[in-house]
Amino acid sequence: MSYALNSMLIHGGIDGDKTTGAVNVPIYQTSTYKQSELGVNTGWEYSRTGNPTRAALEKLIADLEGGAYGLAFASGLAAIHTVLSLFTAGDKLIVSDNIYGGTFRILDKVFKPLGLRYEIVDTADVAKVAAAVDENTKAIYIETPANPLLSVTDIAAVAEIARKANVLLIVDNTFLTPYLQRPLLLGADIVLHSGTKYLGGHSDTISGLVALNDPKLAERLYFLQNAIGGVLSPFDSFLVIRGIKTLGVRMDRHVANAQRIAEWLQESGYVKKVYYPGLVSDPGYAVQKKQADGPGAMISFVLKEEYDYRAFFRNLKLITLAESLGGVESLVCHPASMTHASIPADIRQKTGIVDELIRFSVGIEDVNDLIDDLRQAIETAKIGGDN
Repeated sequence: MSYALNSMLIHGGIDGDKTTGAVNVPIYQTSTYKQSELGVNTGWEYSRTGNPTRAALEKLIADLEGGAYGLAFASGLAAIHTVLSLFTAGDKLIVSDNIYGGTFRILDKVFKPLGLRYEIVDTADVAKVAAAVDENTKAIYIETPANPLLSVTDIAAVAEIARKANVLLIVDNTFLTPYLQRPLLLGADIVLHSGTKYLGGHSDTISGLVALNDPKLAERLYFLQNAIGGVLSPFDSFLVIRGIKTLGVRMDRHVANAQRIAEWLQESGYVKKVYYPGLVSDPGYAVQKKQADGPGAMISFVLKEEYDYRAFFRNLKLITLAESLGGVESLVCHPASMTHASIPADIRQKTGIVDELIRFSVGIEDVNDLIDDLRQAIETAKIGGDN
């Protein structure tokens, strides 16, 4: 029997425990499993290779993304590392021009010295993606909306380019989650998540998730997951499953708050640019509306010159200055010195990740309180004022 997505969030994957009747999947806090004799076991051998709690989460993310296979990792970067390990020296990846700084760092500092090549492309321009594909290209790696400038890439259009070129399309779906966007159904081959963010939802665990459909590709990734060993613990698997149960109601509130705040920022007179694909004026608005069920809850903006962004961060009272995103609490960060500091300054400037850029992960607090905090923090950050 098939269920609507909101029901799958609660009952997808492995629903409860058939042995005891527990409504939650138990935390199997064990490293190993008894074998009755050589070569005979219950299907479980060693928890790096497989654990029932982690398996429940892996089945859940596969179900939610419309995939057949799921994998859970100790962090989003552990998931990215494992996926990038599919490639070898001389292979080339086409990569979105604004992506998470940690993704750039692992590509540039870990895999590039091993011979893996990458080309940075504005993937929002599909023609540029097609032009960048050559005989060495093995994958196209995109974030949409991208981090931190929220540029939108047409997943189906890029998937068609990837299919014709016989290359993989990898999509980081962290910002929207399967509640708002399901890239596998649009033609992607592999979907990645930092489960630390909206899926966990409470800033209390670190995790990474992968979903896909191809059985041979899944077999290779399961091998790499076990061989590299960056797997998610049973307790953290439990926390992410618990977080996913409330994903729908949280995302509805996140998005409603973000839409109102983005519109307020645009009309406030305080900012010179707002990046948010839920605004009709945003370049990615039409594509976002076509391929997703909402614009998400991430906003980036640049204050006008008369406001000191450093003072803005100091003056916030309710909203927290911190790394990460996607928790129930609102967080702001300074991409140039925090999440994207590993990207060279010239590349940051070229793509628009300027020093004045502020990234805002809109939480589920009362939206009027959030707007009031933004207003007072900006006003007291006016250059020449008392800040």
